[in-house]
Amino acid sequence: MAASLVPMRRTLAVSALSLIVLSGATQAQAQARPELALPAPTGAKPVGTTSLYLVDASRRDPWNPEADKRELMVSLWYPAKRATGKRAPYVTPQESAAILKEVPGLEGVAPDALTKTRTHARTGAPVRTAKGGLPLVIMSPGFTFPRATLTSLAEDLASRGYLVAAVEHTYESVATTFPDGRTTSCLACVKGQDGAKVAASRVTDVRFVLDELLKGRWGKVIDRSAIAMAGHSMGGNSAAQAMLADSRVKAGVNLDGTFNPIVAPLDRPFLLIGSPKHTPGGADESWRESWANLTGWKRWITVAGTDHSAFVDYAVLRPALGIPAQELDGTRALRITRAHLAAFLDRHLLGERTPVEDFPEVTDQSRNASAFSAAH
Repeated sequence: MAASLVPMRRTLAVSALSLIVLSGATQAQAQARPELALPAPTGAKPVGTTSLYLVDASRRDPWNPEADKRELMVSLWYPAKRATGKRAPYVTPQESAAILKEVPGLEGVAPDALTKTRTHARTGAPVRTAKGGLPLVIMSPGFTFPRATLTSLAEDLASRGYLVAAVEHTYESVATTFPDGRTTSCLACVKGQDGAKVAASRVTDVRFVLDELLKGRWGKVIDRSAIAMAGHSMGGNSAAQAMLADSRVKAGVNLDGTFNPIVAPLDRPFLLIGSPKHTPGGADESWRESWANLTGWKRWITVAGTDHSAFVDYAVLRPALGIPAQELDGTRALRITRAHLAAFLDRHLLGERTPVEDFPEVTDQSRNASAFSAAH
């Protein structure tokens, strides 16, 4: 399943990409596609990156009955002392092919096209440490979405001084390539998949990754009092569930994800950023249903002209590939998301107030949400 490039339906469908029908104008656009490139980070620090292969031998894989252990890939982005090393590849050729194979109208696009996406982090660049340690942000992608789709957000946070760890939830992504060359598919991508089961598995993944980071070499550079989780779609839903399960996670962010309703009070800061369907009384009622149980600092904003995939890299990659995308310019959509994400994390992990530009596309729904919730 390669549903990553188009808006996901509320249910976990088998192949949302099969719903795309490219118009004549879009096909004409595809004849002269611009370079595949992510927007440059906005922080002052150069960015380094590396990948980790982690194995949880205590746990059978929830999606592959033949696997007696859970294998995970994690990408790390961090502030670097200097911009040395090669630019990091975006995805492997196998991952690129899996993402693109079900998109109609891309016959002229090479299967490995996404591997040529220009990133900004340097592989293996030396880490710039900080007094007291680096704040850590765990990131979780949408269902079927590779962890690579969070790269533009992660690079930006790293350029601002954060250590970011994006978890690839094996067999929930359209494709995951391991160091030995194996590439797995999305075994969890079946019609009617139970979202609560997916979220619960992700919480276990995240807690294991957090344990591994804190006890390993990275634990020496992490500020253990400044840990947050942010996710897109199912990853945003999982961020709330992880916070309920693990007090080490001090703040959370949901980027356009449908909640499994939060039924217990969550008393730590939480940010909701969504497309227009996420308004009080809108199409996705799960935010309203969960709002009252977000009992700490909270904010709910919507961004006009966006769709489900506008908050991750596909905001800029879809137009470049000639695939229908959100109304709002993709670079601006990511600029808005980056600015609000960074300001939220600065405030609640670092105790710093970072000004955010007054974007006319952004509406703060928090007051309306509280009133609507009280009335219903």
